[in-house]
Amino acid sequence: MFRPRRSSQVEKRPPSLYHCRSFFGYCLTMRVLGIETSCDETGVAVYDSERGLLAHDLYSQVKVHAEYGGVVPELASRDHVRKILPLIGKVMTDADCIAVDIGGIAYTAGPGLVGALMVGGAVARSLAYAWHVPAVGVHHMEGHLLAPMLEDNPPAFPFVALLVSGGHTQLVAVQGVGEYEILGESVDDAAGEAFDKAAKMLDLDYPGGPEIARLAEQGDPARFTFPRPMTDRPGLDFSFSGLKTYTLNTIAEHRQSDGLPDDQTMADIACAFQEAVVDTLVIKCRRALEQTGLGTLVMAGGVSANRRLRGRLETALAKVGGKVFYARNEFCTDNGAMIAYAGCQRLLAGQADGLAIKAVPRWPLDTLQGLER
Repeated sequence: MFRPRRSSQVEKRPPSLYHCRSFFGYCLTMRVLGIETSCDETGVAVYDSERGLLAHDLYSQVKVHAEYGGVVPELASRDHVRKILPLIGKVMTDADCIAVDIGGIAYTAGPGLVGALMVGGAVARSLAYAWHVPAVGVHHMEGHLLAPMLEDNPPAFPFVALLVSGGHTQLVAVQGVGEYEILGESVDDAAGEAFDKAAKMLDLDYPGGPEIARLAEQGDPARFTFPRPMTDRPGLDFSFSGLKTYTLNTIAEHRQSDGLPDDQTMADIACAFQEAVVDTLVIKCRRALEQTGLGTLVMAGGVSANRRLRGRLETALAKVGGKVFYARNEFCTDNGAMIAYAGCQRLLAGQADGLAIKAVPRWPLDTLQGLER
């Protein structure tokens, strides 16, 4: 378990804030404990605004939910309760930190499963109160959007962000932290959700995205051509429900006696489905860059780990002199490091929440407050 603050340290706590050059210019720097519990992964990290990421760890509940084919909210909340304190203790030890070293706490306040959010929020607020430090609730998708900033070669503002995960598919014009304009978003299923549903149709394991990608590598891309939804009209919105239905009908047309197509047809369908999603995302990303006049694309969220999508975007943007940035795979899915980083930026800017636990299941990204620069 983490080492608590001794009573003498409460009265004579050495300064956890000190002056340095930071991303926003001359300001204070801080060490932040980040907590992520929006869905089915418990993530914890310690981020230092001068030294960078000190330690992080993640507990995934995939095995807990796999037999149900999707996340069961009540089970997710209970597992967060069991895992969060031991994980905080481990990460604090890995970072060689005690309570007195922490200058602020960041936690995911939404969007997400309300029960899961409440677990992380309650722990974060309790520790902040006990340790006499500020706490801030972080927008989950802002965490994803800023995750590439954890890399050695981070993107510079402004840029267009493609947020693509199980719950969100959005194109966002980003001028700075908190300065977001939604350019387009999914009107129905998100891309990650479509991957999961297509995988379930093919009787693949949960989560479906990586399973579809693995199976697609064995497929023949010339056999099936699936539709590229909403690319034949202007605009930057997405729709994947029709593609999901097309996939279901194709599977039905090639069913054998066991209810599924043969192995090669399964791989061909997975390949065609993935190509349709990737093509759609690439087309919309190029449109967004043309519309905004920007040359940098940041891709974030669980689907951003898809190798086919990364390769296609890099090739497409290179042709027009653009660049694409994304986080390493471990920071594409939900994690505590992205929350610690995003929270650190807001805490450094003087933002902090009151004593109430903040849990917002639905939270539009473009309602966030920007930081003064």
